[in-house]
Amino acid sequence: MKYVHLIWKNLWRRKARTIFTLLSILASFATYGVLSAVGNAFTAGVEVAGADRLLTIHKVSLIQPLPVSYLERIKAVKGVEAVSYANWFGGVYQDPKNFFGQMAVDPATFLDLYPEYRLPEDQKKAWLADRSGALVGRQLADRFGFKVGDKIPIQATIYRKPDGSNLWEFTVSGIYDGAEKGTDTSGMYFRYDYLKEGTGGTMGFVGWYVLRIEDPAQSGAVAARVDTLFENSPAETKTQTEKAFAQSFADQVGNVGAIVRAVLVAVFFTMLLVAGNTMAQAVRERTNELAVLKTLGFSQGKVLGLVLAESCAFAVLGGGLGLLVARFVLIPGLAKALSSFLPVFYLPGRDFAIGVALVFVFGLATGLLPATQAMRLRIVDALRRV
Repeated sequence: MKYVHLIWKNLWRRKARTIFTLLSILASFATYGVLSAVGNAFTAGVEVAGADRLLTIHKVSLIQPLPVSYLERIKAVKGVEAVSYANWFGGVYQDPKNFFGQMAVDPATFLDLYPEYRLPEDQKKAWLADRSGALVGRQLADRFGFKVGDKIPIQATIYRKPDGSNLWEFTVSGIYDGAEKGTDTSGMYFRYDYLKEGTGGTMGFVGWYVLRIEDPAQSGAVAARVDTLFENSPAETKTQTEKAFAQSFADQVGNVGAIVRAVLVAVFFTMLLVAGNTMAQAVRERTNELAVLKTLGFSQGKVLGLVLAESCAFAVLGGGLGLLVARFVLIPGLAKALSSFLPVFYLPGRDFAIGVALVFVFGLATGLLPATQAMRLRIVDALRRV
């Protein structure tokens, strides 16, 4: 600690150069934070998907419905513990730009299959008692200011009532929160029986089935049993883990993780050259001073440590500020602006910790070569350059 003052003085020897280098490092780590949040946004559903849940959809496409009569047959499959179902509604709230998912679900089994959706017991009871009741996620409620008891008018784009009307009204029975930060709370769930009744009671199909299995290790075998059950039927099925299903959606926009990593490698490589050159130049300017330090008795290891400490100070100041700016300024702002497109947008603690580790790795990497040169510097050669 007694050399902190010396390191600080050397750091600001060329104020303009130091400021611009720090800003460059700050921008690099802020970019890291934002891109990590982007990558997480596209894979959040994959990460929080239930390990014990399977999804059964139509073999041709998700938009093809499945008969509601499949429910009891799936329940009887060996290894299946519980079954629920859901159906996409696809309505519009006020304006087509106000997009959010609306799903009709089985109220008796839905919350049991999705324990990560946390709901007060009184709100759950209100939902089960009100046929037109709906559950909205916390993020969705905050976005539009929904409160328990509010009426939500939705213009249907798929399902019309027998009188030709496409206006459906839902009552907010409850607002659910996520058990984890990555849980998506941007959707609305309402009762399937309300949809069936509103369309004249003739609906005999659902969009997909959700299965909870007894042993996640047997997911492949259980999925095969379910699909075999409906082979050669008018509506063949495709059953897969919820994680695989979520990953297939994420992959539709490309390998976001690989894109993010490629951009970050390019950014950090460029910044490594810039910061490394800054440190090398700073050491060259102080060649005679380093010789004096060695003359006064500073060991080679101590000289090496001083230069490395200076480069790490560069990285900690710039990189640390960059991570903080990303986490508390840029990402919250982008999360609000992109809420309708990327409902889960935040910097995970894991990625923040990796960023902190990268700060120190970056500091050591940029200072290692100049520090090694300073350590090996011979006093007589250094003084000859004065």
